[in-house]
Amino acid sequence: MRPQRPAAAHGFLEDLQAWVTASFLFAFSMAIVASAGLLSGGTSGIALLGHYATGIPFGRVLFVANVPFYLLAVGKLGWRFTRRTFLAVALVSGFSELMPRVVRFGALDPLFAAVVGGLIAGIALLILLRHGSSLGGVGVLALYLHDRLGWRVGVVQLFIDAVILGAAFAVASPGRVALSIVGMCAFNLTIAVNHRSERYVVAAA
Repeated sequence: MRPQRPAAAHGFLEDLQAWVTASFLFAFSMAIVASAGLLSGGTSGIALLGHYATGIPFGRVLFVANVPFYLLAVGKLGWRFTRRTFLAVALVSGFSELMPRVVRFGALDPLFAAVVGGLIAGIALLILLRHGSSLGGVGVLALYLHDRLGWRVGVVQLFIDAVILGAAFAVASPGRVALSIVGMCAFNLTIAVNHRSERYVVAAA
């Protein structure tokens, strides 16, 4: 059996390139989802609900919706992770403002949008996690509630996503909500299958 090499730390320029790439991909995935009138889970789902209900651009709602979670992130995950997460969310918000100017979907099948949007969002989050960042939001809240009250992280996130889907009926048809669930499954499967810290080795084989 080959001995596993220790993971090498990423340099700042490598991290920066990853943050920009992942943020662009996530903003693109949300443009796909929004163009089909679908929802996603977590804070991005909250931002999409706000966008549909008010007409305020998704990127702006996402940035504001994340603000309360930064306070929790500092205590739970430290300043370094919080700064990186703030940068990632700011980049996603900026790219989301740009998307309507450079991307237009003439014909987009909703099922395709749900699956591809979920897959791309999952890939984007994987990149961020592997470079010491995240998209903040309800994941931080779930960790906080786990520490304070002993609630399981997965159960908290599932409950929040269920609330988001329940609220979605006010702005989307039942069919769109069902397709949104498909997209959430694609996103979560991407994370579940690929996010294994013990498998991630930066050094080349």
